Order: sequence, then structure tokens, then C-alpha cells
Amino acid sequence: MAARGGSSSRGGSPRRGGAAGKGGSRSGGARPSGGSARKSTPKRNDREAPATPTPAGPFRLGAVPGATPGKWIDTWKQRMPHVALDLTSLTVADQRSALARGEVDAAIVRLPLDADGLHVIPLYDEVTVVVCDVDSPLTAADELTEADLEGEVVIVPGDDVLGIRLEGTASPRFDNPATTGEAIETVATGVGVVVVPMSLARLHHRKDVTFRPLVGAPTSSVALAWPVDATTPLVDAFVGIVRGRTANSSR
Repeated sequence: MAARGGSSSRGGSPRRGGAAGKGGSRSGGARPSGGSARKSTPKRNDREAPATPTPAGPFRLGAVPGATPGKWIDTWKQRMPHVALDLTSLTVADQRSALARGEVDAAIVRLPLDADGLHVIPLYDEVTVVVCDVDSPLTAADELTEADLEGEVVIVPGDDVLGIRLEGTASPRFDNPATTGEAIETVATGVGVVVVPMSLARLHHRKDVTFRPLVGAPTSSVALAWPVDATTPLVDAFVGIVRGRTANSSR
């Protein structure tokens, strides 16, 4: 029985221990484990986020007659060379409806304007001027007052944007022209004057007419407007340009 016990001892734990040692040599020796041989792969969240794609255009900008968005459009072309900007002419009468119907994304408008549902940023105020023919006695002064216009025939075009009524002036004996351009053509014949924002006098400039500032007259305010519920990335980009934000500045 003692011999059997010794035999049991020789085939017991020492041999299993030796086998474990050989196995340990195979798994932990010169051959590195697969985990230590592989390079560390960055987690998905550690990778750089893809660049935000440029929104598809075009950006549709409306503008009333006399508005001067040229410098902002030039900046747009520099910053957004792959997005077209479509400029649409609007009348003061339809500027509000064009925004409401989504015909334009934003518009340079004349105030006053029903701002319900719109963002409105005032841009600048325009001086009011009197347009007269070049031979008019009114050209003797560098600027005019309401008193200087007493007795003058004042033509009010159908697209008038000022709504000014001058005391002591006369109405024409003919139907008022439908547009400011037509009114200034009539002024060139020497039969009256027209009162408009300076930008419209410049827009419809002719060699046979000139203009003088009207002191004390209300100014005409120009603003940028867009729907509150349609502030798209392209609208925000144009607003940033108008407000003077740099290309890298945040909103």
C-alpha cells in the first residue's frame, strides 16, 4: 500500500505543476500575446468629426429700389464661393408678401414694415431730397426747406415710399405717374418736382435733372428682414456679413 501511495505521489501534483510550467512558458515566454502585439485603435468618438457641409443654395435676397447691398454681396462671394446668391428686385408694396410667401430668404426693405413674424435689423437712414429740372430756380440753393417749395407742383408717384405732404404746394393737373422713374421723367420737362429718398434720385439720375436735400423732412429707413421661423444657415451667414462678423467669429 505504501508503494501505491508513492506511485500516486509521482503521478500527482508535481507532474501537473510541470505541465503547467511548460504551458506557462508557451503563453508567457518569448512569443508575445496577441493583445500586446496589436496597435491601439482609437475609439470612434476620439476621431475627428466630419466637416460641416456647406448648405445648398442658392440664397435668395430681395431688395427694394435704391437699396445698395453690393458690398455685402461681394463679401458673400468671397466667403461662400460655392453658394450662389440670387438678387431679386422687390417693390415696397410687395416686400412684406414676398417674405411671407417664401419667395425670398431675406430682404432689404424700407420701413415702416409690419414686423409680425419677422426679424428686422435697421441698416441706415436716407436723406430726403427734392428732384427738380436743372434749370429750376430751386437749384440756386444747396439745400431746401418746406417754405422754399411753396407754390411748387409736387408730383407723387404711385410707388411713393415717403408719404410726405408739404403745405403750400400744388398737385399736378394730370394723373400722377405710376412709378418714381416716370415721375422723374416728367420733372425733366419742368412741370414740377418730386420728393424721394436720395438713393432713388441717384438710381433714376438724368442729365436734365438734379436734386437738393430737403431740410427737416423725415428720413427713409432701410432694414434687413427675414422670417423668424426660417433662419437657415444661409440666412445666418448673410446676417453675419451685414453685422460685420468675421468669417471665423461665432454667432
